[in-house]
Amino acid sequence: MRQLTLYIAIILALSFVWAQKNTTPRRAPLKTSASDTLTKLPDKILIPDSNGILKDEGIVLRDSILSDPDSTTLKPIHLQDSISPLQGADSVPGDSLGERKGFSRIIKEKVDLDNALNFSAKDSLVLMGQQNAYLYGDGNVDYGEFKLNSAEIRMEMDSSTVYAAGVVDSIGELQGNPVFRQGGDEYESKSMKYNFKTERGYITDVITEQDEGFLLGSRAKKNPDGSFFVEDGRYTTCDDHEHPHFYFQLTRAKVRPKKDVVTGPGYMVLADVPLPLALPFGYFPFSEKYSSGIIFPSFGDDYNRGFYLRDGGYYFAINDNVDLALRGEIYTKGSWGISAHSSYVKRYKFRGSFDISFLTTISGDKGSPDYSKMQNFQVIWSHQQDAKANPALNFSASVNFATSGYSRNDLNSYYNQNFTENTKSSTVNATYRRPGSKWSFSATANIAQRSQDSTLAVSFPNLTVTMSQIAPFKRKKSVGGERWYEKIKLSYSGQFQNSLTAQQNVFFKKSLIKDWRNGMRHSVPVSATFSMFNYINISPSISMNDRMYTSKIRRQWDTQASREIQDTIHGFYNIFDFNTSLAFDTKVYGFYKPMKFLGDKVQMIRHVITPTLSFNWAPDFGNPMWKYYDFYEYTDQAGNNRRVDYSYFSHGIFGVPGRGKSGSLSFNLSNNLEMKVKDENDSTGSRKISLIENLSLSSSYNFAADSLRLSPLQTSIMLRLVKNFNLNLSATWDPYVYKLDANGSPRQVNRFRWQEGKGFYKLSSTGTSFSYTFNNDTFKRKKKEEKDTSGTDGEDDEPTEEDSFSNRAESRRRNKTGDNDESSDADGYAKWDCPWSLSVNYSVSYGYGEFDKVKMDYKGRWTQNLSFSGNIRPTKNWNFSFSASYNFDLKKIAYMNCSVSRDLHCFTMTASFVPMGPYKSYNFHIAVKSSLLKDLKYDKRSQGSNNIRWY
Repeated sequence: MRQLTLYIAIILALSFVWAQKNTTPRRAPLKTSASDTLTKLPDKILIPDSNGILKDEGIVLRDSILSDPDSTTLKPIHLQDSISPLQGADSVPGDSLGERKGFSRIIKEKVDLDNALNFSAKDSLVLMGQQNAYLYGDGNVDYGEFKLNSAEIRMEMDSSTVYAAGVVDSIGELQGNPVFRQGGDEYESKSMKYNFKTERGYITDVITEQDEGFLLGSRAKKNPDGSFFVEDGRYTTCDDHEHPHFYFQLTRAKVRPKKDVVTGPGYMVLADVPLPLALPFGYFPFSEKYSSGIIFPSFGDDYNRGFYLRDGGYYFAINDNVDLALRGEIYTKGSWGISAHSSYVKRYKFRGSFDISFLTTISGDKGSPDYSKMQNFQVIWSHQQDAKANPALNFSASVNFATSGYSRNDLNSYYNQNFTENTKSSTVNATYRRPGSKWSFSATANIAQRSQDSTLAVSFPNLTVTMSQIAPFKRKKSVGGERWYEKIKLSYSGQFQNSLTAQQNVFFKKSLIKDWRNGMRHSVPVSATFSMFNYINISPSISMNDRMYTSKIRRQWDTQASREIQDTIHGFYNIFDFNTSLAFDTKVYGFYKPMKFLGDKVQMIRHVITPTLSFNWAPDFGNPMWKYYDFYEYTDQAGNNRRVDYSYFSHGIFGVPGRGKSGSLSFNLSNNLEMKVKDENDSTGSRKISLIENLSLSSSYNFAADSLRLSPLQTSIMLRLVKNFNLNLSATWDPYVYKLDANGSPRQVNRFRWQEGKGFYKLSSTGTSFSYTFNNDTFKRKKKEEKDTSGTDGEDDEPTEEDSFSNRAESRRRNKTGDNDESSDADGYAKWDCPWSLSVNYSVSYGYGEFDKVKMDYKGRWTQNLSFSGNIRPTKNWNFSFSASYNFDLKKIAYMNCSVSRDLHCFTMTASFVPMGPYKSYNFHIAVKSSLLKDLKYDKRSQGSNNIRWY
């Protein structure tokens, strides 16, 4: 009986234990410590199915003190519906090994959420019942397009509401402020409340970036359409938005992200000082599209023209390929101007820009002696064709045309480096090269201006037809060696030109028939090259030229008026000439190896001599049989008979054949000198140094001339001084002496200088020019830097979208001011870098000046031009630049322009001034950097007329 009773008791006890395990889980108190406040949750949650059977749905809750030491971030909990209250949330079973001792039941229920709600936390995640969740330490919430990152997050699922705020660290600073993103826009705040269902929210101290500016609001309300209502807000383009250098204080505002900001009354604050610049309302448009708009003008005053509004107008966004900006300017004393700028581009086709401006300048009062009215205009056009657009046809344009008074009347020209330019040139060219053909066709228009005397030289149209060199006698199927006649080659060039040179004010009054010079020219050079003794090249050639003019001028002496008269005869005239030559050339090499006691640094010196000897012959085209020249005779006031020879076609655009038979022997001697030295840094062990790149001498002797048979000696030298700088110098040497003719003018006579005891040659002309830029790297020694080829220790996994958003949020908090760490040296000190540059342009020429009648020789005259420009940046934000030119005749600086600029973080300041000369003036400009507020600026300028000397 006892055994039966014991057996029944054991069965009842086991039944009770089994019933307890399958009905109500046991509860155990949470284990916490002072150093670890993380709540320990069940390792795994089992969810019953429709039949009441518990199944593992893969939802895992990790404890922060589990055995995996590398896992410090909690896995996200994916909840598709709602979470029922955890049974016994205050007594989660489990031992120190993390083994499951009980179950929590999560019942699936249908809730009103449109998207899956994903959340995670870095430090801890606490679920309080079924409806509440707490996230501590870099918490992330992801619901559709809404993403949130904050140090503390609280979720209330019954009301679909999330709360987020930052935390105060040990030193009292607020860290981990909420950063949320929705619809591509990111916002930062100190605290926020958001409802997933209604998509409304309440935010404090919000910071959002819109286009180029930042909007800060003490209190903001988010609407379901994504817009915000902001109270007590600030708008600034300063990226230090926590403490901006300037901002607009706004009472209330409505923000439509990526569209606009509309504000109520507001005022400007500069350096925390409110300014009396208040606005009843404000509108800040944002547009990511290409759109038209108003260009706001700048205001100021000019001494001569009065107060003005300048550079205001309208911008037309015509399409994606063309735009147009119309601007105007008006002055209170009557001056005005208008300008248009257009840029155009066609991808893989062409690109360019077009500027045209017109100015009417009025000075003085009407009716006063100093009253003047001038009209000037300027046209600038640049066009470039893409090389891939049409390999056969190319069109280009570079036009810079302005009337002579435009630069002096345009206020913006005073501080331009090109202000002192005396000449301007413009070219428009179209060239067609037929594919697979030797022929090419081109049309060109040229305009050259000289501002000093308002001279225009226009050449239009200019047509050119060329044929590249061909071998007309070369066999199509060569058998054996090349025949001598197959080496004969010829080419062709044909030109048509039409030009006129006149003053600007009378240019359009000139006659197209009488005043314009035009003509055609055909040129056919024929040449061949043969080798003699394998060392000497023989090159015979003949060049035939044909000029075509539509008029000729006959001259005669008017005995009654005692002057020359000219009679223009129109018609078609052909002027033909030719010349032949026979040239011999070769190369002679000389080598010199220095003796061993001089060292082994110099391995070899090489001298290359290229002599050329040629014979040229041409008939006398002044012979009457050619009908190119004529003469007339007259008796001067002294009763002497005079004869004047002239050419009918001296006015021709391509000139006229020369007079006198030519049978000259010419020589040319070119030299090149190089040195080979040892260089351990070179892969070959040596390198070449150019001592003299080229030294040439040339002259000729005309056997057919009756006098002055020896031509001047021409010399030139080119030296490669440094890697990127070559010095070129050329000179002409005169072998004859000069005497005075009957009129007292110096004439060259047929007598050599050595016969008069004046040496062999006299320098008649020489000149050179060079430009060079000095900078920080000019005087530094080149040091080879070893490249770091070491790779990273490991490969980082590609971050997920959630991780990248969290990283961006953390980076946003750390880099609020946008300051970058300056580079430092090996000792940890910041490097001080002072970039600078100095450009020097110098040209010098020597020629004959006045004639010394005592020494019966010309005096020399030097002409020099010097211009220089430079800039220096002593600090990161300061920049100084200048440009100047020096007049050697007056021995003073002719013009100087200086500029000082300062980067004021969100402002830029520039001061330009001309310290000397007739255009002495200054210009001060300070403006906001952002293009959105570019009209928020201040300009102050003056002119030389401001400093009038009254006595």
